[in-house]
Amino acid sequence: MFSVPVSMVKGSLTALGFTLALILGAVPLNGDVKTVQAQTQPPNSPLTVRSDIQEANSETGVVTARGNVQIFYPSRQLQGTAVQAQYFSRERRLVLTGNVYVLQQGNSMRAESMTYLIDEGRFIATPDTKQQVESIYLVTEAEETPPEPASVTSPPPLIPSDGLIPLR
Repeated sequence: MFSVPVSMVKGSLTALGFTLALILGAVPLNGDVKTVQAQTQPPNSPLTVRSDIQEANSETGVVTARGNVQIFYPSRQLQGTAVQAQYFSRERRLVLTGNVYVLQQGNSMRAESMTYLIDEGRFIATPDTKQQVESIYLVTEAEETPPEPASVTSPPPLIPSDGLIPLR
């Protein structure tokens, strides 16, 4: 859903807000029109957690989910599964543990535990003992222009242009 805050309508032209601004008489008709773009991420985007059991501690601000945990964070195109998840609301940090799998924009990562720092958009993944973290990234191949052919100078002719072969 797209909305146009009234404070942004004055002196602004937006794709959907233009009619509203015209009705309110806020669009200057002297040709001095400014464009305002909508935010790409809403300030309060939902992070959905599904699990067998969930507990929330209002004193610490920690929400713990256990058993068949599924995470959905559409504004970051993030989804994942784990045995347990803890959301630390004050630190804006999500800690997933136990057979963690995360998928974001086609890239995936598997680890025993993973911390997602929301404000930084950064993952920190650690493996189980004697194991490794696995990441699969989609790599876009750069469009290559064919290389310019190398300029080759022709060798001198074996037979001179006059047709006479010099004697040595």
